[in-house]
Amino acid sequence: MKRMITNTMMLLAFASVLASCQKMERPALGDYISDENQPLLEGPLRFYVNFDGTDGVTPKWNVYDSISSNPALNFPSSVNLVPGIQGQALQGADNAAVLYLNANDFKKATSFSIAFWMKREVNDRTEFFFSLKDETYDWIKSSITMLMEHSTETDATVKLVLMDQWLEFAGDNKLKRPLFDGNWHHFAMAYDEATSRMTYYVDGLPVSEAPDAATLVKKDGNPRGKLDLSKSDNLVIGGANKNASLPGPTDGWLNSFLGDMDQFRMYNKALSAAEVKDLFDKKL
Repeated sequence: MKRMITNTMMLLAFASVLASCQKMERPALGDYISDENQPLLEGPLRFYVNFDGTDGVTPKWNVYDSISSNPALNFPSSVNLVPGIQGQALQGADNAAVLYLNANDFKKATSFSIAFWMKREVNDRTEFFFSLKDETYDWIKSSITMLMEHSTETDATVKLVLMDQWLEFAGDNKLKRPLFDGNWHHFAMAYDEATSRMTYYVDGLPVSEAPDAATLVKKDGNPRGKLDLSKSDNLVIGGANKNASLPGPTDGWLNSFLGDMDQFRMYNKALSAAEVKDLFDKKL
């Protein structure tokens, strides 16, 4: 009899605890973002944001990463969401950018691809599209960052900074594609450690005329091979480190991207031409 009473009391106590847990208010979204609590990821896609959230109370959840289900650390009020290639897109603002804790475990990649859709009118200023912070690099404080400048309706200067190297479409070798004609365009880049080459794609097609200055990745004069992004942390979309109040240069020409951006993707492998074409064809 005593045993039955004890068991009954234990069950009642457990039920009481369970009920109290069920009545607890859910903590505010995003309170538990941690670099030490990353999801187990499968497949090559390591970070992906489509800007399609609909949370009117906590806007940073409108730009959450679909891989980890983590929101942005900061989504400035001056940055807007507008119609995109699919659903919503990010519309940049001066001196502002979206900040994420990281790009999940993308920093383990030794080859990589980054792809996104963009829409921008002609402009002559220098605008940064993204930055992966890494304070190893004295000036830029970024392991990967990309900018475009001096655009016309038919070409643009494009510069990708990869670790300690500037890869450039510049001067007579500007990227001769209509990226700044006010229409949506798909842009992708893929680095293959096996060849130490960067391949660029616009609207699903490889840029076959890309110069060595934009494609051949070196270290100490030799093909670089595997990348080391291991000290990277914060990810900025829509600007440089400066635009997200992170360490780095503060020169006046480092502007945030004022166009529209959609379907931002980061992979831990060099995508094939067919895989990039598929992203373009399906508007992904």
